[in-house]
Amino acid sequence: MAAIAYELLVLGGGSGGLAGARRAAELGARVALVEPSRLGGTCVMWNAAIHAEFIHDHADYGFETPSVKFNWRTIKEKRDAYVRRLNEIYENNVKKAHIDIIRGYGKFTADPEPTIEVDGKKYTAPHILIATGGRPAVPPDSEIPGASLGITSDGFFDLEDLPRRSVIVGAGYIAVEIVGILSTLGSKSSLLIRREKVKTVTKSPCGLLDVTVTSSAPGHKPTERVIRDVDCLLWAVGREPNTEELCLDRVGVQVDAKGHVVVDEYQNTTRKGVYAVGDVCGRALLTPVAIAAGRKLAHRLFEDKKESRLDYHNIPTVVFSHPPIGTVGLTEDEAVAAHGRENVKIYSTSFTPLYYAVTRRKVKCVMKLVCAGKEEKVVGLHMQGLGCDEMLQGFAVAIKMGATKADLDNTVAIHPTSAEELVTLR
Repeated sequence: MAAIAYELLVLGGGSGGLAGARRAAELGARVALVEPSRLGGTCVMWNAAIHAEFIHDHADYGFETPSVKFNWRTIKEKRDAYVRRLNEIYENNVKKAHIDIIRGYGKFTADPEPTIEVDGKKYTAPHILIATGGRPAVPPDSEIPGASLGITSDGFFDLEDLPRRSVIVGAGYIAVEIVGILSTLGSKSSLLIRREKVKTVTKSPCGLLDVTVTSSAPGHKPTERVIRDVDCLLWAVGREPNTEELCLDRVGVQVDAKGHVVVDEYQNTTRKGVYAVGDVCGRALLTPVAIAAGRKLAHRLFEDKKESRLDYHNIPTVVFSHPPIGTVGLTEDEAVAAHGRENVKIYSTSFTPLYYAVTRRKVKCVMKLVCAGKEEKVVGLHMQGLGCDEMLQGFAVAIKMGATKADLDNTVAIHPTSAEELVTLR
């Protein structure tokens, strides 16, 4: 049976694949999307945790809230319904764009021209985009006995009740965000990072977990302790690319030691006509990055914009911790390495936002501006505090455009805000 032909085949219906497919269809390409499950992504519960955080300040603002209770199942049901609605919207938008959805797992064949097989049927196109994303990594039981008794960020969304005792293993975005959510909503939570290692995990007769942890502080002998009665052990120790079942070797698509697809600055793989975007590439694992890369690729392939590509420099990003962290550009150490210590100047501040002026609870906001060269070009901005997630976007535009410290100084402050501190730094 001859292969069914398209102009673009997309493997993966996550954010990057959807963005590339839809933009290509808008530009007139005949597109098919291969995906075995729901389209789109998911979301977390940071806003629920923010409500819980601000409840502590209600009395200071004159509100009497003596009997506030939190119901995990209420927000879980609403969140699940919202995600289902999003998945339906994604699917409807794909259909409106006249993109064919091929349900199943795709893999490359050994045909002379790049071809995808799904459930015994073959599909081909001059352009094939790999956007299969990644999955949470879990240590094998052979490495950490009992590790499989834990869950990952995927399992977090299946929790029917708020855990009483949580242990989160990891130090990245996902670990920090999830431990913040659980802790703020009332779960007694521990975050194990770097020098704290899980040695074993065992299940007690009552069904709860005992997590044995070793700690090795510099200059001290390793110690061992057991965290008992854990009902949520969550691994957030990294992600692995979904590439091993794609049969990439059949078409000469190179992967690195961890299985990430190797691409150049234009998202080209080592095989002509095959591209990759998003987490599967192992660089800047952020939803907006995958979306932007997918769209830029579509414009290059189907609008003849030969230089259309994503610039991976100065990508703004936020860690939705409590309070949130916003960062864009170079760190101080990176700036010194690139420009030399004598050419780097740092401006920083630490203050208590006005919101906390009348509250017993005080949370600082810290900001750091990294400038380089005689003109003091802003090459980095890093901050943590209330509202830093929202304020970063606008400043990221200025930094992307090459703003200098003088440009910020020449901008009139908006008072009273935390953002004004960035245009009044001395």
